Amino acid sequence: MSLRFSFAHFLRKRRNFAVLFLTLGAVALFGAVAVQAQFGVPPETVVKDPSILHPPPGARVAIVEFDDMECPDCAAANPILMQAVAKYHIPWIRYDFPLPYHPWSFQAAVYARWFDITSKTLGNDYRNAVFANQNYMYTLGQLTEFTEKFAQQHGIALPFNIDPQGKLAGEVRADKALGLRVGIEHTPTIWVVMRGGNAPPYVEVSDVNKLFQTIDQALAETHSDSAHK
Repeated sequence: MSLRFSFAHFLRKRRNFAVLFLTLGAVALFGAVAVQAQFGVPPETVVKDPSILHPPPGARVAIVEFDDMECPDCAAANPILMQAVAKYHIPWIRYDFPLPYHPWSFQAAVYARWFDITSKTLGNDYRNAVFANQNYMYTLGQLTEFTEKFAQQHGIALPFNIDPQGKLAGEVRADKALGLRVGIEHTPTIWVVMRGGNAPPYVEVSDVNKLFQTIDQALAETHSDSAHK
């Protein structure tokens, strides 16, 4: 190997290392932005289509949530949402919004809808169980193994193909499309929605620790209106 060749090779190596360093720096920066967007306090959602932000018939206050079952913030919020529903006995309307950089979140939503077919309670129990065990699942295979055990514990055999016609996947995609129409940009996105009274019809709960306070205010605002009906 000649000295000239060695020197040229050395320059190429330096150039390659420089490119690699810049690439890794860009990836790290992107990752930091993504983490900040997911784990920081999210900005208030700019609602483009509020047509679904209302309680179901017969209820004056409800919770509306868009979530991703692999989202750590969603997992952290889920127990508080469960406590709120248990305390106030108000509807909890859950929509799927799986994020593209979470490898198993979409399939988890499909599994949840398969359990919904047996009963909506079982489907929600599955969602809550996934959130509670989220830290132990990193791959689609681990999610499937967890789902098989969950089904067995409830006396159900999970079929090899739970969605042969793609209907359940289509329902998940429809939720995602609905969320985009509403203006969803992050998960979880949570609203307390209300009917009647002088309060606005929906209030976003960016800080889940203020959920109970927001529900109390919504119930107080709508109480006088319901008393006259």
